[in-house]
Amino acid sequence: MTARYVIALDQGTTSSRAVLVDARGRAVGAVQNPFPQIYPQPGWVEHSPTYLLSSQLGALTELVVSHGLAPADIAGIGIANQRETCVVWNRETARPVSNAIVWQCRRTAPLIEQLAADPQTVRAIAERTGLVPDAYFSASKIKWILDNVPGAREDAQAGKLVFGTVDTWLIWQLTSGKVHATDPTNASRTMLYNIHEMRWDPWLFDLFDIPLSMAPEVRPSAGGFGLTSHPGVVEGVPILGVAGDQQAALFGQRCFEPGQAKNTYGTGCFLLMHTGGKACRSSHGLLSTLAASAPGAAGPEYALEGSVFTAGALVQWLRDELGLVATAAETEELAESVPDTGGVHGPGRAALGRGGPRRHLRVDARHVARAGGARRAGGARVPGARPRRGDGGRRGRAPARAQGGRRRVGERFSHAVPKRHLAHAACPSAEYGGNSAWRGVSRRVGGRVLEGHRAAA
Repeated sequence: MTARYVIALDQGTTSSRAVLVDARGRAVGAVQNPFPQIYPQPGWVEHSPTYLLSSQLGALTELVVSHGLAPADIAGIGIANQRETCVVWNRETARPVSNAIVWQCRRTAPLIEQLAADPQTVRAIAERTGLVPDAYFSASKIKWILDNVPGAREDAQAGKLVFGTVDTWLIWQLTSGKVHATDPTNASRTMLYNIHEMRWDPWLFDLFDIPLSMAPEVRPSAGGFGLTSHPGVVEGVPILGVAGDQQAALFGQRCFEPGQAKNTYGTGCFLLMHTGGKACRSSHGLLSTLAASAPGAAGPEYALEGSVFTAGALVQWLRDELGLVATAAETEELAESVPDTGGVHGPGRAALGRGGPRRHLRVDARHVARAGGARRAGGARVPGARPRRGDGGRRGRAPARAQGGRRRVGERFSHAVPKRHLAHAACPSAEYGGNSAWRGVSRRVGGRVLEGHRAAA
């Protein structure tokens, strides 16, 4: 029997998707599961590895079941993923030692500022990785976990812990721990990989005090990453392709030749231009990175990348946190209703992908009122603007925030992961072995928000 389909797994920053593609390249089915974002304190962003996994496996299983597929129907699985987000877990138990630290998280900025104070170090990192030192990349996040989770550094030095970007975490789980691997595009975003020598760089591991034994094997993007064998998931299907989401988009848009470029709009905006077999150094702050290569490529291929970290996420913030709009589409109507921004400034340098401290949003109430026209709702404090949730009156709903200005935990996330998938996820407070010190670092997450997941389940 000839396999009729391939399945694409798209593990993103706010949701996990599974897409069914037929032999003619048509998407004939898709399932998407959102999952919660965790904000322990300002500037920190985390994901539960359990929810990353359960949302992705839930999407895959629902897709397979809804289309009545057998393993023989599926030629292979490909994975695209949010890139710099990293997970550290125990190789013996497969249990994460902490939440995943997300690419948006700025907690390690002080460490990076110390490194960046030495021009020679900055130059050495750029020459080896194509990157500029930034908390955006995985290296400082891994170091932070080893330095702040009690026992983690000792276990890492004993060879008990491994790390990976999200693709590596999914591959490990899908293959039941048989494969600990990533591809060059994801490896190149860790700030630990030499993109010219195509290997993990011992000098960088020493710089960040990370044991090299933790690193995954790096395999070609269009290579074999094992067979699925996770309980409850379609078994025996080969994983045949892996790439970081932006490099996957560059490949998917058929940008195979130098000078061809794509721009992607999502949580952030990312512009990548293919540069062929040569890693080009930018004199204007762009990053040099590895591109995904087709099977049989003569050697590594490269790209230049520019990024705006906050794009769709900013629209979501206007809708869900400020309450200025009811739907994302409404922002277009408001933007077109005024001739200019009128002094409204969005998030600053960090949002533009250049690192450094964020500047606060400054809003002139007159321009918000002008954009909103005569629209008013009960409790709105800015003339013409919609009220925040919790101010009352938004679409006539009761306040969604609990007293003290915070949403009740169960309400905050009960919608984020479908209940049919929550059964597969243990409460992370137990998942991490009851690590009280970690909960001390991010107690609002470990102590309340994640317990809210359990209550919602």
